[in-house]
Amino acid sequence: MPSSIIYPSLMLMAGIGIPVMATLNSSLGVKLGSSALATTVLFFVGLLISVIYLLKTEGFNASIFQKEISWYLYLGGILVAFYILSVTWVSPKFGVGNTISFVLLGQLIAIAAIDHFGLLGAQQNSLDIKRLIGLAMMIIGVLFVVKRNS
Repeated sequence: MPSSIIYPSLMLMAGIGIPVMATLNSSLGVKLGSSALATTVLFFVGLLISVIYLLKTEGFNASIFQKEISWYLYLGGILVAFYILSVTWVSPKFGVGNTISFVLLGQLIAIAAIDHFGLLGAQQNSLDIKRLIGLAMMIIGVLFVVKRNS
C-alpha cells in the first residue's frame, strides 16, 4: 500500500486517539482522585508497550546518548509529560472538546512557526498566502467549535 494512503491513515488514527486518550485519562484521574497518578499510570502502560515494540522490532541499542545528538532533542519527554498532565487535569473542568480544541489551536500556531522558519531541524516550508488563508480558516474553525451559546 502506498505511503500516500498509509501515512495519512495512520496519522488520522493517531489524531482520533488524542481526544479518546484525553477522555480516558481524565476520567481515570477523577476516579483515582489524582491527575498526576493517572498520568503516571498512562506513562507506565505506554512505557511497557514501547519497550515491547522496541524489543520485538529492533532490539535494544545501548548507544542512546551519543555525542552527535544535541541534548535538547531529549526534551520531548518534558513536553509530552506537560501535555498529558495538563490535559488530564483540565479536561474534567473545561471539557474534552474545549481542551483538545485549544491544544489543536496551539499545534496550528506551532506548526506554522516550525515550518516557516525550519525550527529544530525541521524542513523549512515558507508560509505563502494560500497556507496563511488555510491556517486562518482552521483557527476560525477551532474557535467556532469552542464557541458556546450564552
